[in-house]
Amino acid sequence: MTVSVILTVVGSDRPGLTHKLAEAVHAAGGNWLESQLVRLGGKYVGAVLVEIAEQDTARLESAVNAIDPGMLAVTVIAAAADGSADGHPLALELVGADRPGIVRQVTTILAGLNVNIEDFDSAVDDGAWSGERIFRARASLTVPVDIDPDAVIAALEAISGDMMVDLTVVPARIDA
Repeated sequence: MTVSVILTVVGSDRPGLTHKLAEAVHAAGGNWLESQLVRLGGKYVGAVLVEIAEQDTARLESAVNAIDPGMLAVTVIAAAADGSADGHPLALELVGADRPGIVRQVTTILAGLNVNIEDFDSAVDDGAWSGERIFRARASLTVPVDIDPDAVIAALEAISGDMMVDLTVVPARIDA
């Protein structure tokens, strides 16, 4: 029987780490399905979804933990049986002057409406003309079937003026 596991990865960033992870997954008989790996704060951080025979999970754990002991921490955890969420998909984009609390304000609204964040990416960069730090975020959201997506959009738009950010929330296209 095959199972799905998630490898969480944190360590010192350097060339070849993704290759070493891929080699360890392959050597243990696993199949690399999905991943999100990034250089964050000077570290190599991410997650990898792996499909593997249940009896080979210990071998996978041993292989990934042998990559670079002390420099790369890898945790192996069981994935949920069904990772899909039912609901209305929305896409959110936010741009504004960076300041503490932006993510907290947006997630307060989303959590209050029981909206699930499926994917969230954010970054801070220097503004082209002013040099002022600009915060940018993109998120894929799933609104529960019993909540009107327009209510979520209205709630987010209501705080965008107070936050002084440009906020776009639109229905997301579902790729088959």
